[in-house]
Amino acid sequence: MPLPTTHMPAPGFTLLDHTGTEVRLLDYKGKKNVLVYFYPKAMTPGCTVQAQGLRDIADQLAVHDVVVFGISPDPVKRLAKFVERDSLNFQLLSDEDHAVADAYGAWGPKKFMGREFDGILRTSYLVDKEGNLREILNKFKTKDHHEVVLSTILELGL
Repeated sequence: MPLPTTHMPAPGFTLLDHTGTEVRLLDYKGKKNVLVYFYPKAMTPGCTVQAQGLRDIADQLAVHDVVVFGISPDPVKRLAKFVERDSLNFQLLSDEDHAVADAYGAWGPKKFMGREFDGILRTSYLVDKEGNLREILNKFKTKDHHEVVLSTILELGL
């Protein structure tokens, strides 16, 4: 399967959120813009900073009809703890077999502390109301991710 590129339909998915409820990307088509962001592991330092940044701009995202889905390979139970601990105001989705990350091209070889392994490639995708990928973001730091997302939304006119 080819990796997604901008201006093509976003790969569909159905995943469980932090409450155990099924979430389908298709349910937002025609209704909301969607930020799908992949992060390696709930409650780790970088992932926490990234999630808190998005939490803190929720009102600005709402103005642009943007709903946020954070996706990681964590089990539902761990995601629930993350949401509660950090008062997150968006849904975290569990992709334990990383099938959705694979479909988006957000799973692949990484290097960390001299080790090589496959894992989540920290990447964000802006999906418009028509269900098309408008932007793929992978050049950011966890601490400025929310700023990059917001400026990209403004540039795209979403």
